[in-house]
Amino acid sequence: MYNLVTQTIDIGDGRIIEIETGKLAKQADGSVVIKYGNTMLLATVVAAKDIKPDVDFMPLSVEYKEKYASNGRFPGGFTKREGRASDYEILVSRLVDRALRPLFPDTYHAEVFVTINLISAEPETLPDALAGLAAGAALAVSDIPFHGPISEVRVGRVDGKFIVNPSKTQLETSDIDIIVGATSENIMMVEGEMSEVSELDMLEAIKFAHDAIKTHCKALEELTAKVGKVEKRAYDDFLTNEDVKKKVHEYCYDKVYAVCGQSIKNKELRSEAIKAVKKEFVASLPEDHGYDLKLVDLYFHDVEKEAVRNYVLDTKIRLDGRKTDEIRPIWCEVDYLPSAHGSAIFTRGETQSLTSVTLGTKLDEKMIDDVLFKGYDRFLLHYNFPPFSTGEAKASRGLSRREIGHGNLAHRALKRVIPGPEINPYVIRIVSDILESNGSSSMATVCAGTLALMDAGVKITKPVTGIAMGMISCNKTNRFAILSDILGEEDHLGDMDFKVCGTVDGITACQMDIKVDGLSYETLRLAIAQARKGYLFIMDKVTSTIAAPRADYKEHTPRIVKMIIEKDQIGAVIGSGGKVIQDIQKRSGTTITIEEVGNKGHVEICGTGSDAINKAMAYIKALTTEPEIGAVFSGVVKGIQTFGAFIEFLPGIDGLCHISEIEWRRLEKVEEVLSVGDQVDVKLIGMEKGKYKLSRKALLPNPKDAK
Repeated sequence: MYNLVTQTIDIGDGRIIEIETGKLAKQADGSVVIKYGNTMLLATVVAAKDIKPDVDFMPLSVEYKEKYASNGRFPGGFTKREGRASDYEILVSRLVDRALRPLFPDTYHAEVFVTINLISAEPETLPDALAGLAAGAALAVSDIPFHGPISEVRVGRVDGKFIVNPSKTQLETSDIDIIVGATSENIMMVEGEMSEVSELDMLEAIKFAHDAIKTHCKALEELTAKVGKVEKRAYDDFLTNEDVKKKVHEYCYDKVYAVCGQSIKNKELRSEAIKAVKKEFVASLPEDHGYDLKLVDLYFHDVEKEAVRNYVLDTKIRLDGRKTDEIRPIWCEVDYLPSAHGSAIFTRGETQSLTSVTLGTKLDEKMIDDVLFKGYDRFLLHYNFPPFSTGEAKASRGLSRREIGHGNLAHRALKRVIPGPEINPYVIRIVSDILESNGSSSMATVCAGTLALMDAGVKITKPVTGIAMGMISCNKTNRFAILSDILGEEDHLGDMDFKVCGTVDGITACQMDIKVDGLSYETLRLAIAQARKGYLFIMDKVTSTIAAPRADYKEHTPRIVKMIIEKDQIGAVIGSGGKVIQDIQKRSGTTITIEEVGNKGHVEICGTGSDAINKAMAYIKALTTEPEIGAVFSGVVKGIQTFGAFIEFLPGIDGLCHISEIEWRRLEKVEEVLSVGDQVDVKLIGMEKGKYKLSRKALLPNPKDAK
């Protein structure tokens, strides 16, 4: 019925990863099951047999999906089935995509679909570290052209010791959390966060990961051999025309090289100058040239890439006239949005972020209901990239995967400097709206986020800034140039996109994509060192705008006060159906949440102004402690009898104000003075067997004293 082939990988400490193929999903071009303990991932890959006409890029689609049944759970929602991808699933898909994409042949443009499903899960195993291996294994046993094998691993460091694929518990005490994707020879992708570690420590972690990946790749080669040598499918290259290619190069190369030398700082003007060269070439052709203009576009792009790269390598000067380690002009401003709790503008060259900070209560926490994690997040960061930021005339249609990925990187960079709830009682939401973009808007988000947090008065431990590094290299001449603060063109035409974020004491997050083979660790070390100089230069600009968090929150920021009550008092504060707590909130104008922690009730009171908070606190204290004789309360008349009025002097607590205690004069009827619903000040004059005696007249002048 099936021909099962298996391969194992020993990752140390007695831990084994098993790969099997030939049992499931046999009609896919390649399929494998990865087993690690009770965690299992099914990865499949399918490629179209034909290339769509006019496709000049790699149409790769990677989908990572988690099945709720894998962890014995029902999905939420009305339909009780898996829906659109969660942020976590999108982030894992991006991790795999970024490692795979550079390894397909340059001229292979058939649609490729990689699907990875989590089909069995255990809480301590983090499946994102296995997804890249699963995809690499599926490609290894397929006939799809691919320059693999490839794998990914996570590296943590606990008590100074590096660990491959640490457990969820181990990761909680790790000061490094990175995922690395690589072949046996080359690093392709790095993403992670750190607790202000040194550049050397980060480089050692990457090397440690690469050593583990080499073992994975060897195992995948052995798996391929067991399956039987898989002949990679033949495919048609692009339609080519050497005559067109030669003419485009001869006419355009020197002209594009000359445009590079003009050091045009404006992105739009620079783009127009380069496009003008192509227009001149097309205009120079005879009317009956018969050339496919799409081929002209393709070859012109190659010429542009060659000219730009050679110009930078020849002159060490970049398209906008900067030196390789020079950073674009920066200006910053805080408190730009008067009604926000914190705000900032960060502009670097033609990249600009307008960022706001909102401080909220426990009710504003984000609920996470993923397959392996169910809980709440108190620190949110949202990144928006509207089309107008690059001058595009198109509508914005929902959130893109890119926006989720860039927001996650900025979130990782900042989250380890956010103090815990004992110092910061607020739920924090940062929103970065990119208003202009020409390179590294995610790093602008980190810088603007730091500014806005300090403007809001959030006591971050240290400011964080970030920079995007690039590289242009030539293997034939062994020349390379490391570029600080890259432009959009340098990212597109270059060999590396390496984003580094950190404080004065170390790195907090990084993201790297490599587009060439053979990046040495020495080159990577130089890039990291240059990146540190860059983000510290930016740090000076940020701290010259606002040096430290404001001493206090802004006047319109709600204040939060916390109280601790006994566990058995929680019910008294909440009341039947929430009646009491809702009444306290209404009377005081505050927002109150209660959480049971251990054997205590943690009460959080949020309100604007100390009077509102003090009023709520007084209500809660009265409910959780025996009211004192002689205390004065503001109550509401709830009922009237012939012998007196029942007054609710605390939420949910009534007392009797006898008719003789309403006024100093003798009353025939209670209604002479009081009606249901009246607000009245009363004094507690007695308690007996849980019943409270109130007096209104005790707060009124005694007529006898007037005489």
